Amino acid sequence: MKTDIQIARECQLKPISDIASQLGIAPESIEPYGRYMAKVPISLIDEERVKKSRLILVTAISPTKTGIGKTTVSIGLTLGLQKLGKNAVVALREPSLGPCFGIKGGAAGGGYAQVLPMEKINLHFTGDFHAVTSAHNTISAMLDNYIYQHRKEGFSLREIYWKRVLDVNDRALRNVVTGLRGDGVVSETGFDITSASELMAILCLATSEEDLQHRIENILLGITSDGKPFRVRDLGVAGAITVLMRDALSPNLVQTTENTPAFIHGGPFANIAHGCSSVLATKMAMTFGDYVVTEAGFGADLGAEKFFDIKCRKAGLQPRLVVIVATTQGLKMHGGVDVSRIKEPDAEGLKEGLKNLNRHIRNMQGFGQPVIVTLNRYDTDLDEEVDIVRKNCEDLGVGFAVNEAFLKGGEGAVELAQTVVDTIDQIQPLPIHFTYPENDTIEGKLEKVCKCIYGAAAMEFSKTGKKKLEAIRTIFADDKDVMHYPVCIAKTQFSFSADSSLYGSPEGFTIRIRDLILNCGSEMIVAIAGDMLRMPGLPKSPQAERITIENGEIEGLS
Repeated sequence: MKTDIQIARECQLKPISDIASQLGIAPESIEPYGRYMAKVPISLIDEERVKKSRLILVTAISPTKTGIGKTTVSIGLTLGLQKLGKNAVVALREPSLGPCFGIKGGAAGGGYAQVLPMEKINLHFTGDFHAVTSAHNTISAMLDNYIYQHRKEGFSLREIYWKRVLDVNDRALRNVVTGLRGDGVVSETGFDITSASELMAILCLATSEEDLQHRIENILLGITSDGKPFRVRDLGVAGAITVLMRDALSPNLVQTTENTPAFIHGGPFANIAHGCSSVLATKMAMTFGDYVVTEAGFGADLGAEKFFDIKCRKAGLQPRLVVIVATTQGLKMHGGVDVSRIKEPDAEGLKEGLKNLNRHIRNMQGFGQPVIVTLNRYDTDLDEEVDIVRKNCEDLGVGFAVNEAFLKGGEGAVELAQTVVDTIDQIQPLPIHFTYPENDTIEGKLEKVCKCIYGAAAMEFSKTGKKKLEAIRTIFADDKDVMHYPVCIAKTQFSFSADSSLYGSPEGFTIRIRDLILNCGSEMIVAIAGDMLRMPGLPKSPQAERITIENGEIEGLS
């Protein structure tokens, strides 16, 4: 089997102006970044056409450490829809360099279902991550300078919430001290990964340049010594930060292995942020595509919940269907099988692992959505294993299809595409049934997600969590907007619980909220559950050890 990067190099790419023309976008309307990538102006979004488009959400069971192949399926489904003669577009997030050089090697799909040019998309792309990183750290520098320059006037912050970010996995930077050697005000701080930056969430939720600046102005940096919120607007640099992010606001147009249009934009992680591509890219795709496939990160308990409760709630989006991706290896893992050692058939382990899938199905149906399941098939999967998953779905009255796009491209996803089209034609989704109302209390919202989505028996706050909750209540008691913010829980992706080793469909556990972070720019309250960290570390053998250049060609990306 050829590697992903070998397959990508063999594909015949079309000039990006041709891809734009396929969508009905005039070549002079786009801003090319080389031959095969371009920025598309948000002025082309047509809200009336958006309303007519069929939006399909792809999510997954709780993943293994190497994932479930959700991006590959999303791209494959789009290719399959094109094979059926449908006008289909895919809208995905941008890869992060941290996981790319850490464990994943890339996040542009796989096999014969990729977005291209994959090397550029997986690396620096059009500079969006750089823009977010630079803008975030410029705010950090401006804040430190403001404190330094005004300290003699008695200005100080009793709490500073704003950290720094980098698009790398670097556990050594989680906690640092700045301002040493008399060059500034000594302060304990730390680094998050760029995907966890509030500016990344803002980029993905902003609806216009004006909205972008308004959100940047509202970013909460800390609390003054007299108990008042201190925001970016108080620094007077919101305009400068907007300038840094202006180009990044426009969605990126690329193509698939079969020259299907693809919009790749934004990159928040679903385990530490809201995990969805930008509203603007989604609406751009819906402007030009009759069928639009998008994904939400990690399992349905994380990305899909946030897709509905945050993205759809704020942007007024209504998907027509949810596709849940599963693999036999993932199901076996959730059935108690050590998949790192055992590759043989294990029907009982597979059946036990279906409990994880079925809880995700119930959760998605709870949002009022039609659901189908697709098995992302590997060449080692046996027919009897596929039949077990198929029968489980039939017993639940849920559509099922096998996806083989990794090996066969669009032809391998025709069954899935036809199932999607038929389901959309036959079943109308209900209005989204959100997990909680906007006017619920912060603890009420958190408790509903923990109990209704995760299946927890209880939710509790740590001492720090309680302190942060009381601070929000006290300082923002009269701010109804803050009290109406949705919650965004940062939690391990490997389990419904906050314990990454608790696979399957656990019961009776408690979710402990360790910390609360108020994001007034992206307009959400981030709750840190368990031992979740917003700066990942590297594995013992990072993928960077296998990424190199040979004979002028990049190798090791996937």
